[in-house]
Amino acid sequence: MTVINELRMRAAADPAGRSGWDASVRTRLVLTGTVMALLLVGANLATPLYPLLQERLQLGPFAVTLAFSSYVLALIAGLVLYGHWSDHIGRRAALVLAVCVGLAGGLVFAFAPSLPVLIAGRALQGAAVALATGASSAALRELLPMHPEWAGRFTLLASAGGVAAGPVAGGLLSSLPSPTTTPFLVHAVLLAAALIPLWLLRARPALFPAPGRQAQRALRPRRLALSAEARPQFWTAAVVGFLSFSLFGFGLSLAPTYFAQLFGVESRVLTGALAALTLAASALSQLFGRAHRRLLPAALALMAAGVALIAVAGELRSLPLLVGASILAGLAQGAAFRSAFNDVAASVPAAQHAQVVSTVYVVTYLGSAVPVLGLGLLASGVGLPAAVTWFAAACAAGCLAVAVAVVARRGRRGGRRGARWGRGYAA
Repeated sequence: MTVINELRMRAAADPAGRSGWDASVRTRLVLTGTVMALLLVGANLATPLYPLLQERLQLGPFAVTLAFSSYVLALIAGLVLYGHWSDHIGRRAALVLAVCVGLAGGLVFAFAPSLPVLIAGRALQGAAVALATGASSAALRELLPMHPEWAGRFTLLASAGGVAAGPVAGGLLSSLPSPTTTPFLVHAVLLAAALIPLWLLRARPALFPAPGRQAQRALRPRRLALSAEARPQFWTAAVVGFLSFSLFGFGLSLAPTYFAQLFGVESRVLTGALAALTLAASALSQLFGRAHRRLLPAALALMAAGVALIAVAGELRSLPLLVGASILAGLAQGAAFRSAFNDVAASVPAAQHAQVVSTVYVVTYLGSAVPVLGLGLLASGVGLPAAVTWFAAACAAGCLAVAVAVVARRGRRGGRRGARWGRGYAA
């Protein structure tokens, strides 16, 4: 089946599905993860470039957070409006469409002459990531039907790894001529290269094809329908994601300017690396750490400690403490989010997986928009260092509150189980 037929939800000309490149499961896993990671790398290339863009376009702190948040808000809208499309057009077609939109967004951002065009480029990048999020997560789960935990691990690794690699790659590539343009041109070449095998791949059938008149109805936004048993896991994962991505949002927007002010860091490679520390530690935690629901409260408490120490490091102007705190926060965040994410993934049927994952990320990505916009406004009034201190305090308090709520909920469940056991024993 060709990509065009998939997008039009038409049957393949070859009913047996023999056309195209029949790649192995391992190759499909690598290609799916690579596409998702590349899209997220491109969406975060600009992190160490924001000081240059501020100078070139005369932008203030709030304008930077506005440009960053336009990506997040477009991503959220996309998850709501078309996060489920891959169920109907197929995973491959959704990823091809996402790569094309991501290419356009990167090029628009690279040559943006003003803040509105900058926002438009970021919005296109957000739309691309939105389309790919549910598609890649569902594709990985379908490729590993007997190992849902590994599917979730690969999903989070591709996401966290791509986000962490973006600032570092942006800093390295900005050492070339035209520092605000060249990184996006190099990334465009890599995305185009990934598009070739994706286009040639023999696609697997869509989960819920909707030919003819059913197509328009199937592609409409859908309301989330969760079973009562899955709702606690869903909201825990969503709130943990919100807190996690508020920290990531700071790292990917105002952190380079913050580090430059406090520590006199002028190297864009170094500011990109510092901004990516938390994300890189999170990615390592996804790859090597363990995921278990019992670890969630402890992981949240450690994340609160790491976030608080980031603010302390700023007050003390201690670069070693900042590095250690960022790594601690990232490792703890990775353990917390993976535990909560795997819990909700195991609680919903495969048919709802793409839709539920997309909805988890709606709340999660709000953490990269709402608190970061508030941080930008606060920084405009009281200064960036003071704003970061207030931001860190609020984030740490939120982590501790969720940890207490999780422990309390488990205590209530344990009490109910004990009461039922006691009644049964007495009978």
